[in-house]
Amino acid sequence: MITPQEISTTDVDLARRILVLARFIAPGIDLIPEGEDRLTVIAILKNVVAEVPAPGARRVSSRSRNGTSISYRDIGGAFSDDDRLSLRSLVASVPAGLPIGSFPAARPIAREWAEGEYS
Repeated sequence: MITPQEISTTDVDLARRILVLARFIAPGIDLIPEGEDRLTVIAILKNVVAEVPAPGARRVSSRSRNGTSISYRDIGGAFSDDDRLSLRSLVASVPAGLPIGSFPAARPIAREWAEGEYS
């Protein structure tokens, strides 16, 4: 499991938020075993942490004078398309296990779609 301390030693709270988003982007990121792929994931996440602007003027995405409103950039914007694709590709290289959860044997759609059970 990748820890926030491996990603950022200065702002652990930000590292936790980045890890939550990374797990949403690439589920199974914690299943990557020790080795080069795991180090690559950590390097990508370190760069994402570095891209998040500090609170203040750099995080402002838009301002309105008469409406007196300020819009801030979200942390998810620090993930570039390359970061997202890279994380997904590294997770795809991990062998998949069995599905997790309980799946009912009888489904209501079986009456509508009579193909039979999947093997």
